Amino acid sequence: MNVDELNRVSNVVIGSAIEVHRALGPGLLESAYEECLAWELERAGLSVQRQINIPIRYKELHIENAYRADVLVQDELIIELKSVDALQPIHTAQLLTYLKLMDSRLGLLLNFKVDVMRNGIKRIVNNL
Repeated sequence: MNVDELNRVSNVVIGSAIEVHRALGPGLLESAYEECLAWELERAGLSVQRQINIPIRYKELHIENAYRADVLVQDELIIELKSVDALQPIHTAQLLTYLKLMDSRLGLLLNFKVDVMRNGIKRIVNNL
């Protein structure tokens, strides 16, 4: 996916996250936001996969279910959802690790436990 298309998809995701947050507000479980966000994205015509296994290799060891990404959009954009008081550096590191392991360029860290959704959005770029 080219950069312009990736940015377009990212904007659709952000708009959908804002819509979900406006309707539900803060304080629910991540799984509720994930379900509603996936539904919104599918309605927007995007390909959505949830709870994607991310394998890792360590020398001869292959761990098939080492990690799990919350949402993958258009086989490229990784979304990690949170419902926490504040995003921490470990959340950014987690998403960056997923981006590297899946060889993806862009991820969105979405924290729904905020008063205004735009304060809960963090864009993470993997410079490959």
